[in-house]
Amino acid sequence: MADEELARRLAHVRWIGGGTGAGKSTVARALAATHDALVYDGDRAEHGWLDRATADEHPRFHAMVHAGSAGASWARRTAAEIFDAMASRHGETIGFVTEDLLALPGDRPVLVDWFGNPPRDVAPLLLEPWQAVFLLPRPDFRRRMLTDRYADPERARANWGDHDPAAMLAKRLDRDALWDAEVRQQAAAAGLRVVEVDGSRSAGELAADLAGHFRLPAATAVRPGRTRE
Repeated sequence: MADEELARRLAHVRWIGGGTGAGKSTVARALAATHDALVYDGDRAEHGWLDRATADEHPRFHAMVHAGSAGASWARRTAAEIFDAMASRHGETIGFVTEDLLALPGDRPVLVDWFGNPPRDVAPLLLEPWQAVFLLPRPDFRRRMLTDRYADPERARANWGDHDPAAMLAKRLDRDALWDAEVRQQAAAAGLRVVEVDGSRSAGELAADLAGHFRLPAATAVRPGRTRE
C-alpha cells in the first residue's frame, strides 16, 4: 500500500510518542474522555504482536521476546547496547501498529499512545504534521517519575528480577536519554512537534494544548450501545 493511500486511511489517527515518564497515557486518557476518542495502548497491543513476529522479518523484536527475563537481558548489556537493540529503532514494530490501526473503527479519532513509534516511521503515515506530537520529559522530571514507579518492591522485582533496582534504574535512565535524543533529532528532520515536559503544567493543561494541536472536534453525545474506551 502506498504511503499516501495509507495516510488517507489513517487520517483520523493522532500519534502521541516520545519518551517514557512523560505522561503520554495520562494525557491520552484525558483527551479520550473529553473528545470521544479511542486510545490505542501500544504497551497492551505489544502482547498481540508476539505471534506475528518472525526471526527473519523482526529479528530484534523476536530476540527480545525469546530473551528470557528482562532483568537478565538488561543486566548483561550496557545502556547503549540496549538502545541499539530496540526493535522500534530499526522499523520492526511500526508495521504491527499500522495493521492494528487499520483494523479499528474509523468513525472517531484514535489516539496512539506508545513511546516506540519514532518520528521517522510516523511521518510517512501523516497527511498533516499536526497529527503527531512527541512528549519528552526533562531528565529530572523523568527521574522522579520512574523512581516513584519502581518504588514498589514488587513492581521493581517484576521488571528487574533480583538485580539491584538502583543500578537497573540508572541504566534505564541512560537508555531513555539516548532514545530522547534520537526522537528529538528525527522530529526536527521531519518537521514534527516536540513538547518538553517538566511538570510545570498539569495533565489537563497539557491535554488542552494537544487537543488544539490535534484539531480534535468537541465531544458529541455517545451513541447508544457505544462505550468510551
